[in-house]
Amino acid sequence: MLLLRTTSYRLLAPRSTLQQSVYPSSYKTFITSTNLKMPEPLKASDVNSQIDPSVAKQWDDETPKKQQIEEFYKTVDGMKIGLLTTIRSGLGPVSRSMAVAKRDGPDFLFLANKHSNKFTDLANNKQAQVTFQNSSSQDWVSITGVCATSSNDDPRIKELYSKGTAAWFGDLGDGTHNGTAEDPRMALIEVKAKYISYWKSTVSSLGFVKEVAQASFTGQVANTGVQRQFVQEDIEAMRKTPS
Repeated sequence: MLLLRTTSYRLLAPRSTLQQSVYPSSYKTFITSTNLKMPEPLKASDVNSQIDPSVAKQWDDETPKKQQIEEFYKTVDGMKIGLLTTIRSGLGPVSRSMAVAKRDGPDFLFLANKHSNKFTDLANNKQAQVTFQNSSSQDWVSITGVCATSSNDDPRIKELYSKGTAAWFGDLGDGTHNGTAEDPRMALIEVKAKYISYWKSTVSSLGFVKEVAQASFTGQVANTGVQRQFVQEDIEAMRKTPS
């Protein structure tokens, strides 16, 4: 057993080879003597319960739903590029990077080439997932839903189109397939959400590192943010409220 002394309190922890290599004594003293918010301690009653506390304690059941929704919109609107995952027959989930053309409440719209494989995937299976992550803040968003696709006659395409979109289609020089909003290849994918979960960081980048290091050393659970979810009832209410 290794006893670390500081000016404020003592920390008793197992001394493993990994801890000695990752956390030298000077760093351990820094961690225990710095004024940091301690990770939540695990109680025996928690460990013996049916639910793993490292998972259960991450769900935010205290913040009002209205605030959770507002912070979801703020979080996801800051991440313009996400992964659109479809289900490919005989293979499974297939993901590709996509720029969001528009967020409509809890639902997401994308402009895409109707000749791409994603449309074949969606013709066979409408289920899809959209995920976003901010590597700086550790925030992430996951939307599970059902896709609706529409061809070039959908008036929303002209509303969502921008000149930058043409770069992903090209001009084939035939006067028709020119990468404009009238290009017959230009189609729309709308992901209608059925379930949403997201993680909101509550510490700074430095606080994240300190929290994780301290939790690794003490055996407690790092407290770096909150995880929230919206079920079908929440999502239907979100569609009725302007965002």
